[in-house]
Amino acid sequence: MKQEYQDLILQECGAKALRVGAKIQTLWSGYGQIVRIHLEGCDRPSVVVKHVTFPKEAEHPGGWNTDLSHMRKVRSYQVETHWYQNYSTNDGCRMPACLAACSYGDEQLIVLEDLDVVGFDQRRTSVTDTEMRACLSWLAHFHGLFLGVVPEGLWPVGTYWHLETRPDELDAMDDAQLKAAAREIDRILNECRFKTIVHGDAKLANFCFSGSGQGVAAVDFQYVGGGCGMKDVVYLLEEIEEKQLEKRVPGLLDYYFTELRASVTKQVDFAALEKEWREMFAFAWTDFHRFLLGWMPGHRKINRYTKQLTKEVLRKLKQ
Repeated sequence: MKQEYQDLILQECGAKALRVGAKIQTLWSGYGQIVRIHLEGCDRPSVVVKHVTFPKEAEHPGGWNTDLSHMRKVRSYQVETHWYQNYSTNDGCRMPACLAACSYGDEQLIVLEDLDVVGFDQRRTSVTDTEMRACLSWLAHFHGLFLGVVPEGLWPVGTYWHLETRPDELDAMDDAQLKAAAREIDRILNECRFKTIVHGDAKLANFCFSGSGQGVAAVDFQYVGGGCGMKDVVYLLEEIEEKQLEKRVPGLLDYYFTELRASVTKQVDFAALEKEWREMFAFAWTDFHRFLLGWMPGHRKINRYTKQLTKEVLRKLKQ
């Protein structure tokens, strides 16, 4: 790590010395890495640093190495930096505090609170019902907090699969009927009455759990932006095994709306909000299904349940 980066971390954390620890992960397509930095002489034993370096040639696992793909990623890191510097949440939707952020040419550095230190030290590749509900509660509190908030400095429409940012994947689709309906589905979602700020990439890998699994915090705000809260909800529920989707989704959706009702403090017609978002549920799931069909048509998340929801949406559009 360059000395100027180390100096910034030491200064912002009030530390006397630091040691670069283990790499937590490599960023998507080789755009840098996330590392843990151990500190001495301050009240923080460690911080997490997201170090973004824009490569000359990216290595996308799906082969989507285009100028558009690169510019989308560059913008995503700019959005994430703006998010951490200008937005804050509460204990109901915990995220790491941003201690410093800066740009150096083609490199960006975001210094974040180490969530492991404050009790969110567990990661999951599959979850219990308690842990899934903890994630849904996080989303509900997040959506409730930012209900009606204009996403200034963020993506106007959040999520990494938003149609406008994915023309290549749309062109690659074989499903002609869904392809033809994609823009109408996108329009319906974008024109819903009740909007919030969505996380945009609410997968299990971006949640950090407490030991009990009842507490959770979220990271990775590259695709945070405006939209219908159902986009985050369906993306999280996609983590459930196909054979359990039909059985578990209705109860989990009810739980999300119970938590959302409790978290909304603004004057809002909640009955109308819930009615609209429940109607948007199938549209949001179909919208993500559209992305997968163009991006990776053999993906495990393309299953009977998603195909059935897509059929229902296409049927509604014909009425």
